[in-house]
Amino acid sequence: MAVDAASPNMGGYGTGTAEGPGVARTISGTSPASRVLLVWDAPNLDMGLGSILGGRPTTAHRPRFDALGRWLLARTADISAGYEGEVEPEATVFTNIVPGSAEVVRPWVEALRNVGFAVFAKPKLADDTDVDSDMLDHIELRRHTVGLAGLIVASADGQAFREPLEDVAGDGTPVTVLGFREHASWAVTSDIVDFVDLEDIPGVFREPLPRINLDSLPDDGAWLAPFRPLTALLSGRQN
Repeated sequence: MAVDAASPNMGGYGTGTAEGPGVARTISGTSPASRVLLVWDAPNLDMGLGSILGGRPTTAHRPRFDALGRWLLARTADISAGYEGEVEPEATVFTNIVPGSAEVVRPWVEALRNVGFAVFAKPKLADDTDVDSDMLDHIELRRHTVGLAGLIVASADGQAFREPLEDVAGDGTPVTVLGFREHASWAVTSDIVDFVDLEDIPGVFREPLPRINLDSLPDDGAWLAPFRPLTALLSGRQN
């Protein structure tokens, strides 16, 4: 799923840009400090938020990246207190851009960059075009160059990220998954990876999300929207 072209300007905090296929680096690129690295899987989280809301999010239900940035700064301070050496935060949003939507998406991208988030943007040329490999490449680049003091991945995609994140955590690096608990049971129940629900971060959402918990449904029932339209089955068959 590509990023919602109607998304408004959203703020954030971090440093970075993209360089070369599948690789992202910070703008400075020369700092020897270890990173508390946050990578945000925009297509995956857009899909998860849309399924919770049952449609396109309104302004009140779009995540505020400035609040996420403040949380990252606090997280970095906590990690650096017990870390030998210099530590700095770094954050990047990874997203797909549907051809022809650049003018609509540009304000959102520029707002992220203006506040401090890096953005890795990749054209959505086919249904199976995603940014998972680019995120993993960036994590490995930081891990094997300046080093990771902490890793935070905002995605519910356990198929792509579970094994790599457990590998990083196995080295003693604190690893956190951000997302929605309804869609990331692999991280919620993990013994080696921490999980933080996005709604539990102060200020990320202006209003509470209308979440439905299957363990505590209302007496008169609840509607659960599909993750994708039925017509997506036809495009999959054609490919």
